Amino acid sequence: MKKNMGAVDRTIRTLLAIILAVLVLAGAVKGALAYVLTIVAIVFLATSLFGFCPLYVPLGITTLGRKKSEQ
Repeated sequence: MKKNMGAVDRTIRTLLAIILAVLVLAGAVKGALAYVLTIVAIVFLATSLFGFCPLYVPLGITTLGRKKSEQ
């Protein structure tokens, strides 16, 4: 797995995961939507921890900045 996520992308995903978790744990979201948001939060957290988003691969997206040697 080659990393394809930059620091800003990873930070945003982590913050979104925390916000979603707080909404579910506080009871602001209930029922099936709570389960969906929990899964989304887990996926966001996992992808930010690994620095790899599988969806980016077929789309050819990377949020990593250019390396100094490529400039």
